[in-house]
This record gives sequence, structure tokens and C-alpha cells, in this order.
Amino acid sequence: MQQTQRQGYMAALVAVIIWSGFILVSRMGGISQLLSYDVIAIRYITCALVVLPFWWLKLPFKLFQPKLIILSLIGGFSYALFVFKGFELTPASQAAVILPGLMPVLIIILSVFINKQSHAITKWLGITIITLGVAILFWQEFNVHGQFSLGHLTMGAAALCWALFSVLLNRWHISPWQATVSLSVITCLLYLPIYLIWLPKNISADLWQDIVLQGFYQGVLAATIQVMLYSKAVQLIGAAGMGSMMAIVPVLAGVSALYVFDETLKPALVVAMVLVSFGVWLANTNRFTVRVL
Repeated sequence: MQQTQRQGYMAALVAVIIWSGFILVSRMGGISQLLSYDVIAIRYITCALVVLPFWWLKLPFKLFQPKLIILSLIGGFSYALFVFKGFELTPASQAAVILPGLMPVLIIILSVFINKQSHAITKWLGITIITLGVAILFWQEFNVHGQFSLGHLTMGAAALCWALFSVLLNRWHISPWQATVSLSVITCLLYLPIYLIWLPKNISADLWQDIVLQGFYQGVLAATIQVMLYSKAVQLIGAAGMGSMMAIVPVLAGVSALYVFDETLKPALVVAMVLVSFGVWLANTNRFTVRVL
């Protein structure tokens, strides 16, 4: 293996570990005394403070462009509202299956309709397997409670927002740096007035440990370092290589959640983890060159 490939896979592995930790830390915020609205504010204030000096002094660009504002509304504002509400209501082991599982499914589907892309047979087979795995979790919830879980539905809505953001990012040729800064700064500017004036809050000095944890992980690791490592890995080993590494997330985060939060391991969860992980891997391989819609 060449040096560049080793560096690429190392960057991909660290990105995957941070992404898996994001699921665990977000669930910690969801079950803490902090509200989901508080976690969103902490995330984007911290991230904006981190990237703003670099944008201002080193790598400036025109920030308030219509396309960047639209991307921030979708991939920042809307995604955050759905995903952090989902973490309040959904066990982390299930979120580890639903969120990284539905994202590639919806990205592939939207890329066909919006960007007119064609995809290999393996991608369609992979998203079919992923969909089956996620459907098993939804069916289990419906079978037990007689209705779909609001947490599952908000996680699905979050995956849709991120998928639309990703497809538009590709269509409009927005660089990773532009995406990182706009998601941080524009989302912060859009969200903070709404949060301060209208939304409920539960931030106090007594919760400083939760605030520090969410600020460091959400704002520094997940929203900044992970994005840069992800982009670097894509550059060195390609999107397919990075996508294949993401197949680790459902199992790594899901199994970790069972121990961290003492969640119940059910047969449906095991089957869903295996199917989603295999489906994500398959959707990002290049086994066949035959392409369909």
C-alpha cells in the first residue's frame, strides 16, 4: 500500500471514530438536562468561533451567497433541529443504524433526480439491503407500540436534510472549506436569534460539564476536524473508499451504545446492524461497471 493510501485510510478511520462518537455524545446530550435547542446553540457557537478567525485572516471568501445560505438552511439549521430532537427520543444503538444507514440511500436516490447521475448495480443492491435493515427497526417499533416512533421519524428527516445538502453540494461545486464555514457561521447567525427570543432553554452553570463536552465534541471534533479528515480521505482514497469505511459506523457506534447506555440488545437490532453495515459497504464498492438509472 502506498504512503498516500495509508494516510488516506488513517484519516478515514479517525473520521469514522469521530462520527461514531458523535452519535454517543449527541445521545448523552439528549438524555442530559440540556434541551436539544441548547445542544444546537452550543454546537454552532463553538464551531463558528473555531472557524471564523481562519476564514477572516487566512482563507476568506464571499460568505453570504444565496447557494451557501440555502445549504446552511438545509444541512445546518434543519438538519440540526431534526437530528438533535431525534437523539432525545431514540436510543443511540438504533440511531447508529438509522442515521448513517438512511443517508447513503437518500443521497443516491436524490442524486438520480437532481443531478441525473447513474449508479452501478452494487449501489442499488446496497441501498436495497440498507433499506431492509432500517425497515426492520421501524417494523419492530410499530409492532410493539402500534405506531411509528417520533424519534425514528425525526432521524429519517435529518438524514433527508443531509442527503439533500450533500447532493446540492456536489451540484453547485461547493468546496469543503466553503461548506464548513457556511454551515458554522451562517447557521449560527440564523439560529441564535430564534433560540434566544423564542425557543425554550435550560442552560445553567450547574451543567458546565455537559456544556463543555457538547461544545468540544460537537463544535470542534464533529463539525470541524471530522469534516476536514473526511475531505482529506476522499481526496486520497476516493469517495468509494471513504464510503466503505463508513460501514464501520453502525456496528462501532451501535455496540458501544449498548455498553455506554446499557441499552437492550434485541434480535431486530442485530439484524439491522449487520444489514445496514453490509449495505453501506456494498453501495460504495466498484465491483460492477454496468450502470443503471
